[in-house]
Amino acid sequence: MSQDMTGKVAIVTGGSDGIGLATARLLAARGATVVICARREDKLEAARAEIAKVGKVEAVKLDVSDEAAFTALVEDVAARHGRLDMLVNNAMSVHYAPIAKLRLDHWRKDFAVNADAVFVGTKAAMKVMAAQEQRGRQRGAIVNIASTCGIRAAPNMASYSASKAAMVHFTAAAAMEGAPLGIRVNAIVPGQVMTAATQEFADRAPEVAARTTGAIPMQRGGEPEELAEAIVFMLSEAASYVTGTALPVDGGKAAQLYMPG
Repeated sequence: MSQDMTGKVAIVTGGSDGIGLATARLLAARGATVVICARREDKLEAARAEIAKVGKVEAVKLDVSDEAAFTALVEDVAARHGRLDMLVNNAMSVHYAPIAKLRLDHWRKDFAVNADAVFVGTKAAMKVMAAQEQRGRQRGAIVNIASTCGIRAAPNMASYSASKAAMVHFTAAAAMEGAPLGIRVNAIVPGQVMTAATQEFADRAPEVAARTTGAIPMQRGGEPEELAEAIVFMLSEAASYVTGTALPVDGGKAAQLYMPG
């Protein structure tokens, strides 16, 4: 089936860089109208200008942890464009600290962005998707960007690991409720991806970063464009019979869950 997105409308949170930017760019290149959201206006404008070279894009400043603002955005996009076909919950928050030094407000921030906002966005999107005309085999598709930390917890990342695990299980629950409505909900599970945030971490902790890369069976981190291809596949009609899954895109890292040692 086709991955042509012509005439479809998508929202991508955290769309100003990394995986979000690569996904928005690919969706636009395949014909979708894409609304990218992030908190920093300078990065948003740079991303909008880049995506505009290949397709239709809008940029909206948004803190996804603001329930009212996120809900209003979803409703506004659907009202202005007549529908909402796709939502990518990609915005993320991560705090690195051992549990003994992890602050409660940092724990809550990771959950606010990685779990609460995914619930808020999914709830709003499912509401508008359920009321719109079905196209092909689906009324809408939602992809949540999880992490291998959500299926195999990492030390010094307790709040991130726990919030991403919550996202994976929420995805499964939302998929079961969405299926009778023609709405598919899936998660992509990235491992190490070479984004600006990854580079910043590598600069601060080069030995840890090197060990992380060395533990990947493919011996390298992924590129944002590789994640984007998987995300757009999951959003497309080509994945019309896929829902409730958490797909690792991690160079083989998740396979180690099933290996001795």
